[in-house]
Amino acid sequence: MLELYTDRLRLRTVISSDWNSFLYMHSDEQLNEFVRKPQPESDIRQKFERALEHREFVEGEWLLTIIEDAHTQDFVGFIGLQNSDVEMGQMQVGYMLHPDAQGQGFACESLQAIVDWACLSYTPHKFIAYCIEQNIASAKVLEKCGFVREGLLRENCKIGDQWFDDCLYGLLAAQRC
Repeated sequence: MLELYTDRLRLRTVISSDWNSFLYMHSDEQLNEFVRKPQPESDIRQKFERALEHREFVEGEWLLTIIEDAHTQDFVGFIGLQNSDVEMGQMQVGYMLHPDAQGQGFACESLQAIVDWACLSYTPHKFIAYCIEQNIASAKVLEKCGFVREGLLRENCKIGDQWFDDCLYGLLAAQRC
């Protein structure tokens, strides 16, 4: 089981008792405004069961971790790391915080922790992240953590019936904060 600690947070592997938080985070329409239309509970359950499986962190796989308050164990959100391209040394990051935890620096703190862990455990060359252009808060998190906006992918993300432009961010492992 993976466990990472910061001054305020614990990042850990998903366990079966995380179901209610997982369901809420994947089904709340406002929380998923910049991610996806909420899916049926059966689809969310399949994602959860996949997250519970402890697999090798091979190319294409996502490692999803729960972010919780290190002192109270209150649920804060999720942060994921995808081993997206082994040959190119690229890893993709993504995160989502509970509304009660937003605006407190938890996203930056957990993002820096997972990036540092990945650099110590693997040899990535670069981290990448996508966020739709309207997601100003996520862009600020990425930039605060040293990610640089490298491009705009036009109509790259479809949420419901609407297409959105994705901003592509990158962080070279050698230049991480």
